[in-house]
Amino acid sequence: MGSYNEMWQKLNMDLQKHDILCAALPDSFGEIYMTQKNRPDNMNYFNYALAEVHGARIEEIQKSKKNGKKVVGTFCVFVPDEVILAADAVGVGLCSGSQFWVEDGEKVLPRNICPLVKAFMGAKVSRTCPYFQLTDMIVGETTCDAKKKAYEILEEYMPVHVMELPQMKREKDFQEWQDEIKLFIKKIEEFTGNKITVEKLKNSIDLVNKKRRALKRLYDLRKHTPSPISGLDALLVSQVAFVDDPIRFTEKTEELCDELDERIKTMKPNGRKRIMITGTPMSVPNWKIHHIIEGLNAEIVVEETCTGTRYFEKEVFDEGDTIDDLVRNIAERYMNINCACFTPNNDRIDDIIKYAEEYNADGVIYCNLSFCHTYAIEYGKLEKALKENNIPLINIETDYSEEDVGQIRTRVEAFLEMI
Repeated sequence: MGSYNEMWQKLNMDLQKHDILCAALPDSFGEIYMTQKNRPDNMNYFNYALAEVHGARIEEIQKSKKNGKKVVGTFCVFVPDEVILAADAVGVGLCSGSQFWVEDGEKVLPRNICPLVKAFMGAKVSRTCPYFQLTDMIVGETTCDAKKKAYEILEEYMPVHVMELPQMKREKDFQEWQDEIKLFIKKIEEFTGNKITVEKLKNSIDLVNKKRRALKRLYDLRKHTPSPISGLDALLVSQVAFVDDPIRFTEKTEELCDELDERIKTMKPNGRKRIMITGTPMSVPNWKIHHIIEGLNAEIVVEETCTGTRYFEKEVFDEGDTIDDLVRNIAERYMNINCACFTPNNDRIDDIIKYAEEYNADGVIYCNLSFCHTYAIEYGKLEKALKENNIPLINIETDYSEEDVGQIRTRVEAFLEMI
């Protein structure tokens, strides 16, 4: 990464503390990613995107701000990207995946809550995430109690709009979600000064659908035995998707898929166990579980997570002549994300069984961030369902620290031997 101190200083960042993060990230990335053998050449773009995630991309977004665009920060796949783009705003996923931010998060939040929530609060409180410093408004959602209450504290630092996500999927809940999207449209129109029209919304739906299509193509290629791309590299692509320019990201992902298409023509089975990951999201730079698993005799071939299939599965229909028509289409797509916040949530169990079959998975590893009660409780029903379908499963609860790496490696190794 180049020198951006002047830019970061203007963003009122804590440069001394941010330097510590910038010094650690390249070493970690190099050890985890650059030691992989025979990586696709087109991963070089995603290496660059990660290396410049606090540099060139921030510079690019700043130029958009100078041209009058607002920046909207999000944490969750339930916030409709289509609405943000239709308002001619820039949408970015915010920092939330490192132990580096947890200590500062614990200055304003209890210790015994999800590390992701503590990390995003710490990133803002410590002024070490340039995306937070650039963001004009944060759009949250009520997917969990920890985030819901943390937004109240975050609002002391910057504007926050929270979307109320229904916790069930009845017709009345679907109607409420449509109303919530309409409220969001009204809010972002007021905030940006830009009117969302049918044409603009259709264009943004098309743009986001193309991005989803590219990611779906990437994942479909992973169904090949062996997978033409490591789980680590696929995870990096998904993580970059949350911060990159959507048009450029789609083009680069399609180029990567073209290369993988050629790869699979000459690849032969390698005997590595095919593993499916399910559970909580893995935002940058949370690569711990993937690094452990693929350091053993295994390859990760699919992630049923918010940084995996839940992010891109199912497209938004663009048919309709009014904003109400398109809002209904958007609501239908997003209400079909099978997050553990919903009750009941049997569709997620069905998804996991379906993916295990489609990707020819030898086993499933359930990864849960500490104190994430919704996913922790849901494990029991999933365990029963997978046992009935003869699909091996192991549960790993962890945080962002490195203290449990040895223990996790031992458990995963035993799991691989068992399957």
